[in-house]
Amino acid sequence: MYEDIATIRRYEDVDKPNGSTKNEPVIIYRDQPCHISQKALGVNNQKDAQNNIAYETKLFISPELDIHQGDVVEIKRGTLSREFTAGEPFPYPTHQEVALQRKGYA
Repeated sequence: MYEDIATIRRYEDVDKPNGSTKNEPVIIYRDQPCHISQKALGVNNQKDAQNNIAYETKLFISPELDIHQGDVVEIKRGTLSREFTAGEPFPYPTHQEVALQRKGYA
């Protein structure tokens, strides 16, 4: 069932050698088996010169992972890689479902 791979990053305060602190993405989980399913087809109602990408996808992944809303989720399927922002997870005994939002430019 899980043919995709997820790497999950979270923005955290990181101490720098000079004593300063910077908010940077930190890998929380790497190469976690998962499955994604498109929640709804994106609507192409472009009005601007730029070609925006915006759609929602649903992530199915182990319930043991502590995913937070706002985490950055990179999904790999074969040679294709996409980056999403996580919504609030909905846990089940066997898995959890997380709404993923993709935004970008084509």
